[in-house]
Amino acid sequence: MSTPAVTTIEISKDYLHFNSAHFTIFSATDREDLHGHTFYVTASIDCTVGDDGLAFDYNLVKTRLKALCDELDEKVLLPERSPHLKLRREADYLVAEFAAERIPFLPRDVLTLPVRNITVEELAPWLLARLRADPAIAGLRLSRMLIRVSSGPGQWAGAEWRHPPRNESEQPRP
Repeated sequence: MSTPAVTTIEISKDYLHFNSAHFTIFSATDREDLHGHTFYVTASIDCTVGDDGLAFDYNLVKTRLKALCDELDEKVLLPERSPHLKLRREADYLVAEFAAERIPFLPRDVLTLPVRNITVEELAPWLLARLRADPAIAGLRLSRMLIRVSSGPGQWAGAEWRHPPRNESEQPRP
């Protein structure tokens, strides 16, 4: 019996994007002005091709990624874990406190994320973790998943998960 073929599935669709506002925090006293991006998301997945010639139903990943993009779309994204930004409720507002600034937002316009900063290098692992937490995706026989996020042409960050080897023959070689 032959070893099952491993393939890489690349998912990159025009609709896998979201438009969000943010500001990058550089230090306790320095941040960008609030601005927006169209963030694009791609997935690269390694898996075994089954006896039927299929790896898995790609629509599953595309649908889940689209739902995550929709969740982030048209929101101001704020980090919950920044050591320099404090978030608190005040009357009908979510107030972001940075240095001597008090920045009020309507709660319906904001999405807070459990990250340190709103950057592509934080969004990629957050999206990867959300995908991996999905029971349907966790049930797939995947050996690697790479999620990439772009905030502009030629500016990407990626987060990768690899399935741990199951036996010695699967151990990486030096």
